[in-house]
Amino acid sequence: MASTDVRAGVVHPRSPLPAAAVGLGLRRALLQDLRDAPAGDFDFLECAPENWIGVGGPAGDALAELAACHTLSCHGLSLSLGGSAPLDTQLLAQVGAFLHQHQVPLYSEHLSYCSDEGHLYDLLPIPFTDEAVRHTAARIARVQDILGRRIAVENVSYYLAPDPTMDELTFTTAVLAEADCDLLLDVNNVYVNACNHGYDADAFIAGLPAQRIVCLHVAGHLDEAPDLKIDTHGSPVIDPVWDLLARTYARIGPRPTLLERDFNFPPYAELRGELQTIHRLQAAHAGAAHG
Repeated sequence: MASTDVRAGVVHPRSPLPAAAVGLGLRRALLQDLRDAPAGDFDFLECAPENWIGVGGPAGDALAELAACHTLSCHGLSLSLGGSAPLDTQLLAQVGAFLHQHQVPLYSEHLSYCSDEGHLYDLLPIPFTDEAVRHTAARIARVQDILGRRIAVENVSYYLAPDPTMDELTFTTAVLAEADCDLLLDVNNVYVNACNHGYDADAFIAGLPAQRIVCLHVAGHLDEAPDLKIDTHGSPVIDPVWDLLARTYARIGPRPTLLERDFNFPPYAELRGELQTIHRLQAAHAGAAHG
């Protein structure tokens, strides 16, 4: 159910987080920094449930402490929504229990696949075809039925498009409509894909159904070459991605936004500066139209 927050404002009707909420990825390397962070630096923390299910000891205690003080969102890694192997219903049951235990308002997964008779440990692109739309949407709908809740799917970065019969935007919007699910829009992934595949990032975002966008991600990437960007989450967000985030807010209004950082962690003060940039951009576009 949508809630409100005095500082962050009213949420978008479909989002379970305040519209101007700012989040940070919950990573083990950051546990002490997150516990020591001043109030107001972030509004929610996001974790991959697979990395925390059944974890005890000091790390489990830290998770429990942080979840008691901050809203926890979850971003899954392993459901392989576009894969051909059967859905891992045992994992899904564990995820559901984790979401219930920590009262997680938002659960998302990647619009990709990552298993084929075993886990491939990578997020691979789903073919952009009508058959893949139907297959993936049916699996998303089943996940929602099993969990008894809406989920969001995230647009992923990809480097090859296997035998496409439609473009990424058409595929993404078709899956969202057929599955009747929501979208976690990764702005950095749009930037990376636009550079790598030669499309217009703003046009891609403009073509998405804004009413389904319930959360945003922003992150850093590696400039391998002028026409090759690698999504790494291991460096600061660059100015063109901040600019794309600002234009996204201007188009659809502020949405809950997460800063992703997975390795090469800088001093917390640098992450805090990036969180403050998100706060500032959201405030600058607080009056923008909501889709």
